[in-house]
Amino acid sequence: MMIQETIGMLRPADAGFAEEAQKRLDNLTKPPGSLGRLEEFAKRTAAIRGIAVPAPGRKVIFTFACDHGVADEGVSAYPREVTRQMVLNFLRGGAAINVLARHAGADVVIVDIGVDFDFTPLLAEARYPVPLRIEKIVRGTKNMRRGPAMARREAERSIEVGIALAREYAEKGYTIFGAGEMGIANTTPSSAIAAVLTGRTVPELTGRGTGIDDDALGNKIRVIEESIAINRPDPNDGIDVLSKVGGAEIGGIAGLIIGAAACRVPVVIDGFISTAGALIAHSLAPLTKDYMFAAHTSVETGHRAMLEKIGLSPILDLGMRLGEGTGAALAMQLLDAGLKICREMATFGEAGVSGGGES
Repeated sequence: MMIQETIGMLRPADAGFAEEAQKRLDNLTKPPGSLGRLEEFAKRTAAIRGIAVPAPGRKVIFTFACDHGVADEGVSAYPREVTRQMVLNFLRGGAAINVLARHAGADVVIVDIGVDFDFTPLLAEARYPVPLRIEKIVRGTKNMRRGPAMARREAERSIEVGIALAREYAEKGYTIFGAGEMGIANTTPSSAIAAVLTGRTVPELTGRGTGIDDDALGNKIRVIEESIAINRPDPNDGIDVLSKVGGAEIGGIAGLIIGAAACRVPVVIDGFISTAGALIAHSLAPLTKDYMFAAHTSVETGHRAMLEKIGLSPILDLGMRLGEGTGAALAMQLLDAGLKICREMATFGEAGVSGGGES
């Protein structure tokens, strides 16, 4: 099976290249460690890519889109058709992810992995500036409060889509991936995944998503608790968790991360939903942690607990909770900054500056 074969290819990031990058960083015209996490970004990227002094390269953000049957339970402030409408907005280049990706110099690829709509006729009628990949696994998940969200094979196929995209874009020469998503009600399966895989309670991990009121939040918590009780996902089997209380876009992100790790490409995870995908990837293959950067801390309740479970420290904390890959687009610019410091800044010898000591 593609998933197990790809996991079998994973190796830890190369500490030898991290050490080489550290030696150069320590010899640049600055006190050692004085550029803080920018130096960490350069060192980790060197270890991931297997290059002592890597250059910034081509960036791409994948926004996986899926509808969710659990939206029928009143867990979101928006109707399901907003998923379809936002995909069209992405394709026209008018959404936040488009703006921030342009600012970061990143390409955007929209992936229809589970939207309950056929985009094919629209693509035949018009040319859009942003590409859409139709990789549909389901036409929306089933309502997880009444049974599994997906069949196990559907969950596996969603992961395989992400793995295949990672391989394809690595072969095209992209050197960093971002993981984004769109799907009305998808904070609900994300909270369920977080509860199952972190062992924390549903109320601790469940937030307001699109901005629901107190009554709707209480209902959302009950829906998640009942979904977990009905489906009994196995915390020792990430695919079982994904199939029973997850979503196809979450599986796509998990696969993208696994595939990126196999291709030695760093991947920047975005917010709450993207981190649910990262949790699935980490549960299946703990080595994927070496290849992940956490873009930011979402204000969505429970996001920090998910990052702590994986062992990731967020780069930014801007009070964001949009998703789409917006945080990843911003964080990519700081990763590039770290690489440019390591690559372009003069050493003490090159600059004719006496080394050592703080100024």
